[in-house]
Amino acid sequence: MLFRSHFHQNLCIKNNYKPNYDFFTNIKNNLNLPINSCAMKKLSSCSLVTPTYNWPEALELLLLSIKNQTVYPDEVIVADDGSREDTRQLIEQFQKDFPIPLVHIWHEDVKNRKPKIMNKAIAKSKYDYIIEIDGDIIMNKNFIKDHLTFAEKGHYLYGSRVNIKEGILPKVFREKILNFNILSKGIKKRGRTIRIPFLMNFSKSVEKRSSKLRGCNMSFWKEDFIKINGFNESLVGWGIDDSEMIERLHNLGIKGKRLKFAGIAYHIYHKEQSKSHLEINNNIEKETVEKKLTHIEKGINQYL
Repeated sequence: MLFRSHFHQNLCIKNNYKPNYDFFTNIKNNLNLPINSCAMKKLSSCSLVTPTYNWPEALELLLLSIKNQTVYPDEVIVADDGSREDTRQLIEQFQKDFPIPLVHIWHEDVKNRKPKIMNKAIAKSKYDYIIEIDGDIIMNKNFIKDHLTFAEKGHYLYGSRVNIKEGILPKVFREKILNFNILSKGIKKRGRTIRIPFLMNFSKSVEKRSSKLRGCNMSFWKEDFIKINGFNESLVGWGIDDSEMIERLHNLGIKGKRLKFAGIAYHIYHKEQSKSHLEINNNIEKETVEKKLTHIEKGINQYL
């Protein structure tokens, strides 16, 4: 018992470690030792924001995975880029017994306007920290907990995703499967199912945008987002909106940190969207990089 307490205390003090009880529970199970704890970090209040467009089947699994979280966000905002009536009906059904406020923000369908609807949604958010996921994501039950545990000022977080293959989707939707592991059938990048948040204690900050950045799994401080004026609404069609925004955060001096073995997310397969406007968007992002832009003209300031 003395060894266990001494080890735990020194680990916490030396590394400023935010303890993960799953890790220490494994130690207890293997060594038959009691669990003690050092002071836990107080988790920030957060808004979970997700874009959606005409795929209520995927959105349903996302909302079910939110209800399955070990730590809830303080609110969930669905940023709806003009979906049909069936999406509204689904959200209204969930609102009846959802454990936290579930907000639906919708605008008219005028092709892909994700940056605009995301700016509108984040402008309406009530909390300091924003967790952004795509509407085709199923979250591991500790997803919100992991993002909040490792949130720190002057940083944003970005995670990866496990891919759910097309062939297994009928079963996933029919049985409303929310839980996957390294041995699950029908997934790719299965190593990313492993959760060992203790290892995040050794994660380093990055000063440049990573090629591994995925907008489907990231989080940031709302005040930083407002400083750069949010998503760039000059971007059109699919692609670049998340990476261009993150580039401006780096230009502002905000650093990134990758969530590895934590913040696990499962991405539901779908066909790729049209990339007809990608060249235009790439040129906008190139200008952001070369001129080290931090602020854009057409952004969240329109809705604050």
